[in-house]
Amino acid sequence: MKQTEIKDLSVAELQEKLSQTKKTYNDLKMAHAISPIENPLQIRSVRRTVARLATELGKREQQ
Repeated sequence: MKQTEIKDLSVAELQEKLSQTKKTYNDLKMAHAISPIENPLQIRSVRRTVARLATELGKREQQ
């Protein structure tokens, strides 16, 4: 998910997307711990998406 897409979301959509992405991240980490997943770089991209969403949500809460 790109930063431009994230900026277009509302606060409620950001919170929902953040919780979904965190769940996906945890699922990927668990699956990789049990047996190596096919594309481990996917974990990095999901983690960065979580950070982008959390950052944008934090910025909006400050304003």
